[in-house]
Amino acid sequence: MPSNDRPSGRTDDYFTVSSQEAVDRAIAEVAARQWGNITRRQLHDIGLDDNAVAYRVRIGRLYRVFRGVYSVGTPALTPHHRASAAVLACGPGAALSHSSAMTLWGYWRQWDTPLEVTVVGDRRTKGIQLHRSTTLRRRDITTQLGIRVTSPARTLIDISPRLKDKALKRAVNNALHSPWLSEDQLAETLARHPTPRIAKLIGPKGTPTRSGWEDDFPKFCADYGLPAPVMGEPLHGYIVDALFPAEKVIVELDGWESHKDKIAFEDDRERDAEMLAHGFVTVRMTWERIHERPQKEADRLNAILDQAHAPRAA
Repeated sequence: MPSNDRPSGRTDDYFTVSSQEAVDRAIAEVAARQWGNITRRQLHDIGLDDNAVAYRVRIGRLYRVFRGVYSVGTPALTPHHRASAAVLACGPGAALSHSSAMTLWGYWRQWDTPLEVTVVGDRRTKGIQLHRSTTLRRRDITTQLGIRVTSPARTLIDISPRLKDKALKRAVNNALHSPWLSEDQLAETLARHPTPRIAKLIGPKGTPTRSGWEDDFPKFCADYGLPAPVMGEPLHGYIVDALFPAEKVIVELDGWESHKDKIAFEDDRERDAEMLAHGFVTVRMTWERIHERPQKEADRLNAILDQAHAPRAA
């Protein structure tokens, strides 16, 4: 281990050449795993005391990014470089979060400042927006591009209070279309951190099952003066969700869980085309639309049914 006593009148040669090279290599190896950053504690572990750290800052080998965190060789210029430094500055268990996590995951394009980090303890670091959490668990933290960050699901939950409904829906949709998040993963996190505004977007504990649709949709029709549909009717090789036989109109009650992948997407369109070839028009409705704006959905369906009658009435 190199000595930390610097002889008077000397420069950086208070290490022997061989020991100095070993220190430089050790620093470079640690920094390479952390976007070019290293903490004061890590420098101490390598063998430098505070005077040696200060000397390297003075001659431009280390650049202070945040308290106790240094960039090696060059200033921290890129957002990723600074994001990594921010997490390191906040200590073990800290994770990039909120708007910063949204950008790291690729769901947002712009890095907002200050960078945001969630911590479990009571730590304060100038230049970083800290969030103290009593619910952050190990399963809520992962690594993306070498930076500790809240999981995509936890990130959505954390950012949701800032977003209006339309923006939140878009954020959830973008996340579920990314490689980093599945609906099952989001549902598991919601079970631990209930967030009704997100839960209703993906279906758990709110979206009816298929049998629930068979009860709720006829009631919806009755409540808004629509004809009574026939539920689960076999038709031209398929089982349709709801059928208005006189008008030759089919209503498919779509749920994200059964229509989100490419195979289901293509199957739905093949089915719609086949029905149209037999003179049946398909209308696709979602529980969200029926639940949140029932009158609008009822008026639109009623207009479609009226139009279906019009040619026969002429």
